Amino acid sequence: MSSRRSRSRQSGVSRISEDQISDLVSKLQQLVPQTTLNRRSDKVSATKMLHETCNYIRKLHREVDNLSDRLSELLELTDQMDSAQAALVRSLLM
Repeated sequence: MSSRRSRSRQSGVSRISEDQISDLVSKLQQLVPQTTLNRRSDKVSATKMLHETCNYIRKLHREVDNLSDRLSELLELTDQMDSAQAALVRSLLM
């Protein structure tokens, strides 16, 4: 047994089996929309799935940033509106 494996077992770290990895990849496949739409077969490599998941998360981050910017702009505009218009915009945002 390698020293690396013996150290991980001594520290209480358990290894993930290939079946567990396959199960987790399958769950990711169901959660990430692009993979369910572009899937040609039921079997997708873990590497490809993780890559697609990272890309999807990056895309979501960009969308959140864009929406946050738009919200900031809208809130700045409410400062220039009369109180009734500002109250209406704020209520729509809630």
